[in-house]
Amino acid sequence: MIASIQGKVASTHADHAIIVVGGVGFKVYAPHSTLEYLSDGEAFLHTQLIVREDSLTLYGFATTAERDFFNILISINGVGAKIGLAILSTLSLDNLRNAILSERSEILTRVPGIGKKTAQKIALELKDKLPTGLDAVPAGGFDDINSDVLDALVALGYSIVEAQTAIQSLPKDAPKDVEERIRLALQFF
Repeated sequence: MIASIQGKVASTHADHAIIVVGGVGFKVYAPHSTLEYLSDGEAFLHTQLIVREDSLTLYGFATTAERDFFNILISINGVGAKIGLAILSTLSLDNLRNAILSERSEILTRVPGIGKKTAQKIALELKDKLPTGLDAVPAGGFDDINSDVLDALVALGYSIVEAQTAIQSLPKDAPKDVEERIRLALQFF
């Protein structure tokens, strides 16, 4: 297994990057958050090699937590690597974890390619596979108010990732009023 890769970033594309190691260019598929993290020069990615009958595919992640979550996602029957990457590209780990722990499978339906039944299946199976304990629940959960703010920002034309970033940038003492939170989130842009 290839656990990590370190080399020069030759190019980045919509869903993958080319990392050159010792004169050999590796095509590494990665979530959008990882691709944004890559820049010209040296890169280090934690990887997962998936071996199929007809291909060897390398997936790269900025953190081991992302890689571990990816492995948990693809262990669910019916969720392949493409859907796993789509989930990690659309939702941050904290938002994904909060959606699962709060039993809000509708958040998963915002991921392209995931319908209501698949979202419910993922939420049900992930709930048992997530780490337990106080450190497993991230601070600043994704509650109903933030969900309403996210819906409003997406309706205004922002992507889910942009909307989540704006919501995460809200101050901890931000008012609980949805309209005020939307106004503050719009100031982020």
